Amino acid sequence: MNYKKIIYIFIVLLLDQTTKCIIGTSNFFYEVIPDFFYIDYTSNTGAAFSILSGHNIILVLLTIALCVMIYHIMYSYKESKLNNAAFGLMFGGILGNLADRLFIGYVRDFISFKLGSVYFPTFNVADMAICIGALLLIISTIKEELNKDGNKSRRSKGKKTR
Repeated sequence: MNYKKIIYIFIVLLLDQTTKCIIGTSNFFYEVIPDFFYIDYTSNTGAAFSILSGHNIILVLLTIALCVMIYHIMYSYKESKLNNAAFGLMFGGILGNLADRLFIGYVRDFISFKLGSVYFPTFNVADMAICIGALLLIISTIKEELNKDGNKSRRSKGKKTR
């Protein structure tokens, strides 16, 4: 793993754990944008959408397995700024939530949105990093596939290259 990925991991871990410590008082609630955006501290003993709630050991083992899997997948991708960011963000987020599970027994979530009468699941900086990293990896994969098949633009069709 190169130092660029490690820097992303460190930044995500630092932001994630710092924000969780600042907000980390139970029953903390602050309405940032009325009827839309809230800081609302919750403890989540499950995974996304509270799946496997209360099964911390299983979630820790699944997280470790996921880290190993992503680590091996990482080496099938070319080194690039996009891939470094994608894998660094994903690892940083995964390790941030893993640290919570190992040392506290649950994940601390605090970012909450409401749109009309719909409340979205509360999340944290680590969750954002994982999602953004996964999105960047999807973009990288699509970009790589397009490059593999040659230039798909209309300009290149029928024209000879020198």
